[in-house]
Amino acid sequence: MNLLDSMRQSTLQTLRLLAHNRVGFAGFLGVVFFMVLAFILPYFVPIDHETRMSEIYKPPSAEHILGTDFQGRDIWSLMVNGGREVMIIAFLTGAISTVIAITLGSLSAILGGLVDSAVTGLTDFWLTIPQFPVLAVLAGIVKLSDAWLLALILSLLAWPTLTRAIRSQVLSLKQRDYVEAAQSLGMGTRHIVFSEILPNMMSYIAISLVFAMTAAVYAQAGLVFLGLVSFSDNNNWGVTISLAWTRGAIFFKDSLLNIMAPVMAIALFQLSLVSMTRSLDEVFNPRLRTGR
Repeated sequence: MNLLDSMRQSTLQTLRLLAHNRVGFAGFLGVVFFMVLAFILPYFVPIDHETRMSEIYKPPSAEHILGTDFQGRDIWSLMVNGGREVMIIAFLTGAISTVIAITLGSLSAILGGLVDSAVTGLTDFWLTIPQFPVLAVLAGIVKLSDAWLLALILSLLAWPTLTRAIRSQVLSLKQRDYVEAAQSLGMGTRHIVFSEILPNMMSYIAISLVFAMTAAVYAQAGLVFLGLVSFSDNNNWGVTISLAWTRGAIFFKDSLLNIMAPVMAIALFQLSLVSMTRSLDEVFNPRLRTGR
């Protein structure tokens, strides 16, 4: 019972901290909405695969909330069932690239010497690689039809920028008294990194994770739109945009929602993520929540 009470109090405290910034809390609610849309609503709104030639580009109605597409399919069902893969790839990319950046950046700053030179040199070299052209070339060599594979490739291209930032943060924090005290007491590198430094960087890491997710959303949407990535179920917000464009939806006066619905879904999801970062600093930074 005490554990449940502690969890409930911790949850309420987190929600209060999120709600302190109205824009950040609105972003948090937006993220929750899109998660419900992508992971729960598909059980109640199955995807519409049926082609109805007589219902092509129907305007919004009680039967079709967002109207129909170039095949007469319900656009709302495509939106509900098209976000899951987008969010999974975004989260996996953000998580993997953040872990790589934290590991390399922390070790580089703490160990210094040859390790620092090697990591910095590798990071500088990696930053010179043009990401999107590399992704286009890889898509021609490897069939990027698996969410995990695409997330891994995106994360392997995304870690250098965050690594440099983490290294700078750790170099600053390692000069603090509590870190120097831990070093003088002979604490190991693992203790210094995970117990002394990273807890004081959680707000920065959380915000960096969110921005890595937003970059991953745009990257995968661009790849899908250009036809460089295809998924087995062929159901994705990027796929919806690509199909609407290639089928000439832009030339029909009643087809606006066929293109704009997935565009707005991606844009609003991104806006929710970015807005939520305004509250994350207060959640993870003890100095900002003192007295609240």
